[in-house]
Amino acid sequence: MTEPQDISKLEQQRRDKLQQIKQLSLDPYGGRFDGVESAESVRAKFDEKEPRQKATCAGRIVLLRDIGKLIFITLRDSSGTIQLGLSKKLLEEQWKLIKLIELGDIVGAEGQLGLTKAGELTIWVEKITILAKSLLPPPEKFHGLADIDLRYRKRYVDLWANPECLEKFKKRIAMISTIRSFLQERGFCEVETPMMQSVPGGAAAKPFITHHNALDIDLYLRIAPELFLKRLLVGGVEKVFEINRNFRNEGLSPRHNPEFTMMEIYQAYADYNIMMELTEDLISQLVEKHCDGLKLPYGDEKIDYSRPWKRASYSNLLKEYAGCDIHDVSSIRKKAKSLGIEEAKLADEIVINDLFEATVEKNLINPTFVLDYPARLCPLTKKSKINPEYAERFELYIGTMEIANAYTELNDPQVQYENFVSQLAGENEDEDVFRSLDDDFVTAMKYGMPPAGGLGIGIDRLIMLLTNSASIRDVILFPLLKPEK
Repeated sequence: MTEPQDISKLEQQRRDKLQQIKQLSLDPYGGRFDGVESAESVRAKFDEKEPRQKATCAGRIVLLRDIGKLIFITLRDSSGTIQLGLSKKLLEEQWKLIKLIELGDIVGAEGQLGLTKAGELTIWVEKITILAKSLLPPPEKFHGLADIDLRYRKRYVDLWANPECLEKFKKRIAMISTIRSFLQERGFCEVETPMMQSVPGGAAAKPFITHHNALDIDLYLRIAPELFLKRLLVGGVEKVFEINRNFRNEGLSPRHNPEFTMMEIYQAYADYNIMMELTEDLISQLVEKHCDGLKLPYGDEKIDYSRPWKRASYSNLLKEYAGCDIHDVSSIRKKAKSLGIEEAKLADEIVINDLFEATVEKNLINPTFVLDYPARLCPLTKKSKINPEYAERFELYIGTMEIANAYTELNDPQVQYENFVSQLAGENEDEDVFRSLDDDFVTAMKYGMPPAGGLGIGIDRLIMLLTNSASIRDVILFPLLKPEK
């Protein structure tokens, strides 16, 4: 590893202290440290009436007050903080090391629990161990990085410098665990399907392309797991789900990251109504278990998760907010044009959907199931038996964002094939989408796929809502960013 040439003065000072620690015959990067208790568990076990309670903690120094022969350190671990008290009288033999310890260092400490005069629980240290010397100074203030872009780029600092950041990701982990338990308790099997696919399918999106040298073939990072999960329905896995990454070669925004976490669920012998009930049950459980109440802040809005959630048809919402009847194409095109939508070269159903996005979505604050989309927008969906112009599909909107998308799945192989061919025939080479005909999927359907309900939920967006996060980057540990230079 080549050393950088432009070492700052502060880093050089820390390097000097590193050498001084080595001169004390100590390893500045420590090793195994047994008996560690979390700060949270130490706080929980402390009993003021019980004398001589001992504790052993390890973590990063986030605050240090040196008042001569007495030093107070705030130590942070993944559970929170605890104070260390270091007295020269007790630690005479280690005082040279202690004077070399500074903010950002990772240390282990053993000692007796007690309270300061101010009532602060403190480990009065009897032995301290250096576990990792920090060569770069932490953010100037204990409250950490303020520059948002820098926080994303240096998440490894953000996590310990901003305690709320770590708490948010711990909450994300807990929520995903709850989702898994919820589905497993209902008999769903969790699976993993290919990330690299010879034919990208299951969505309209541009894939990332890679090349397999041994087989000399191009492969695509998956844009959706849908067609493989449906193959499992054919194979007899009647309740199946996957929580994993999808990759779409598209732009960056507060709501979009090219690599994102999606959950897809399929249930044999169900339909989109069953998926609607499942979605409302699942998200309601997340809110009740992990959030404070049913009315949660999101930006300037207050979202009410009280049940039952609103259900409204696509056509009625279009009428309410755009003032257009879904069958009056001329008025729809006129309205779209007035809003700056370049509609002239677009198919009718695309213009309708563009108008829906422009006029309806911004009004969907509280959880709203939008039902029965125009059938031509939904090539993988069964048409309504009541009115074949519409497909048995819903999208769930919360906080103006699409959170879930569900179908009564098409399982007629001939109709599926015709839809694929028709869709491909209408594609423009310049369109920012990519679709292919997956012959093997059609073959799988010919063996017989049971009627089913299918559901996709954007995990990152859902976590955004439930943690009041303005950007998708706030809930992805290492989001994709533009290069600094």
